[in-house]
Amino acid sequence: MRKGRYLFTSESVAEGHPDKVCDRISDAVVDTFLSHDPYARVAVETMATTNRVVLAGEVRGPKEVNAELLEQVVRHAVKDIGYEQNGFNWQTLVVENHIHEQSADIAQGVDAAGNKDEGAGDQGIMFGYACRETEAFMPAPIYLSHGILSSLAEARHSGAEPGLGPDAKSQVTLIYENGEPCGAASVVVSTQHAADLETDAVREIVRPHVVNVLNKGWMCPEAEFYVNPTGRFVVGGPDGDCGLTGRKIIVDTYGGAAPHGGGAFSGKDPTKVDRSAAYAARYLAKNVVAAELATRCTIQLSYAIGVSRPLSVYVDTHDTGQADEEKLSRALQEMLNLSPRGIREHLGLNRAIYARTAAYGHFGRPAEPDGGFSWERLDLVEDLRSAFAA
Repeated sequence: MRKGRYLFTSESVAEGHPDKVCDRISDAVVDTFLSHDPYARVAVETMATTNRVVLAGEVRGPKEVNAELLEQVVRHAVKDIGYEQNGFNWQTLVVENHIHEQSADIAQGVDAAGNKDEGAGDQGIMFGYACRETEAFMPAPIYLSHGILSSLAEARHSGAEPGLGPDAKSQVTLIYENGEPCGAASVVVSTQHAADLETDAVREIVRPHVVNVLNKGWMCPEAEFYVNPTGRFVVGGPDGDCGLTGRKIIVDTYGGAAPHGGGAFSGKDPTKVDRSAAYAARYLAKNVVAAELATRCTIQLSYAIGVSRPLSVYVDTHDTGQADEEKLSRALQEMLNLSPRGIREHLGLNRAIYARTAAYGHFGRPAEPDGGFSWERLDLVEDLRSAFAA
């Protein structure tokens, strides 16, 4: 663990950020297919710009999920986020649909057949991480950045702060002493707002959401508290900046405090290991830390397209471990079948649970009764403690 004093920064973006609008739409499409067929195959990208949403990608699923239904899905997602502004309005935007059938070449590599188990939907590397900086076993800077924007969004949706718009970003820089966070050095929040609100008024709307989310006594100096540094943020969302699925992958994971693999999550069904194996790696790392076998844990998995077993399972406890890392890797593989099928079945991923993941992070959220965020469960803790009991 690094000694001495240093600063570390992470950012988050709200559900109304142009890229997050696209992530939400792509995941809403995934949910729509899975709600009609739990084994549908979906790889859908979204682009959003001024009053226009473009869908593209490959699917294999039921015919009732047609262009008309998907247009309704798009409009509902945009409405739920809260866009009714002139340049981006759920009622008047144009939806272009360029989704087509999945390639047969990809399908034959992924599908189970004869003695062949279901293979990974693509090659790639995936990482999972956990630490003890927060009660959610997440790095503190990204966890707090998400918390600020979640609090603002709740106030906007409830009507408590009608002057706020859907588009927003946050950035938290924390002071670390000998590897432990102990206060905020600076906080940046940029939020879309009504045209009649002055910058000072926006600052005071934002302030309590920052103070209440940060740990007691952690608020940064006033000179390092930046709200809408450009002075005005009225035009926002896809009308102000084009959005694309999958451009906020560090926001989605650990805020730069841990590695990220090559792929984004949103718009992909759980046969795509970019998504499901990253969830599995987080699940395993979190249980290792919760079992007090390490203070920090990074897990890397790698796959080849069409091959069911992972090519490598790497465990790094960053010199904080209470167990041999090679033995820990073997134990984890015994507790969770890391094939695409094994991950999907263990975590219950063939459900319509993905639209809710599209903003405020895929990790560090409570596991939900309907199976949402199942990768945040701590149901391996006792097994791990027993396996490594002295």
